[in-house]
Amino acid sequence: MTSSKNILSSDVEIKGKLRFSNDLIIDGRIEGEVNSEGDLTVGENAQIVGDIKTRSVVVFGKVQGNITVTDRCELKQNAELHGDVVAGKLAIEEGAAFMGASTVGAPAKISTPKASSPSTPSSGPSQGSSSDGGPK
Repeated sequence: MTSSKNILSSDVEIKGKLRFSNDLIIDGRIEGEVNSEGDLTVGENAQIVGDIKTRSVVVFGKVQGNITVTDRCELKQNAELHGDVVAGKLAIEEGAAFMGASTVGAPAKISTPKASSPSTPSSGPSQGSSSDGGPK
């Protein structure tokens, strides 16, 4: 079974929501939201104004909007991104322009360690912790 890559060439302009299933290469202009469970490549001639929500994205062109991907976001050498990124992995090549905030990694790994209940200081004898001074 072969997976086909769909291509929107540089002379294509779309205004509105764009949805696709597998892989898409955009080299044209999009104004609106891009949604997919597949992989998106933003070509070097591409201009996207709107949010991108896909499995992964590789940006060679210009994006003005937030990018949310479940897997990987790559900003290539001449890419320009004006917006925030939420991704499992983020790669930014030298020469790429990124103006925004990034949240990288699985949120589950950021959570605090599990404890039975928050303990109050000096509530009893310490168990397994070192003395205040520590080794000198």
